[in-house]
Amino acid sequence: MKFFKAALVGVSLLALSACSGGKYGSGAGEENCETKATSAQVEELETKVGDRVFFAYDSSSLSAEAQETLRKQAAFMQQNPELTFTIEGHADERGTREYNMALGARRANVVIQFLTGLGIDSKRLTEVSYGKERPAVLGSNDWSWSQNRRAVTVAQ
Repeated sequence: MKFFKAALVGVSLLALSACSGGKYGSGAGEENCETKATSAQVEELETKVGDRVFFAYDSSSLSAEAQETLRKQAAFMQQNPELTFTIEGHADERGTREYNMALGARRANVVIQFLTGLGIDSKRLTEVSYGKERPAVLGSNDWSWSQNRRAVTVAQ
């Protein structure tokens, strides 16, 4: 029994030390030890920086307001180089599923292009399109649609 406990403690310490370097560290098992965003980092991105940008109907062009939000996101990313991010592209409920998946992908990609243009390493950014499948707001009116035409930056 004592041997089992000692072995368990040893394995636990080994696993912890392998991740000690984080994503960019020198830990032996670092390829499996991605640094995860803390709740404080997620909250800062969502509330202080702004985790989403909005688009006009049937558009993937960035407005001046969206560009300003993305500049703040890039600064946040530069201050947190250990984090990776998923850029989610979304559309409103109008249009076919296939069309909205493509539109969501274009929206996510334009955000990634803008962020990489500001110096963020593209290896830290992944894109996913949800099309109209994950609305932020339910409803079939102009306000609901405007809230669903978005790209959301999610810290991993």
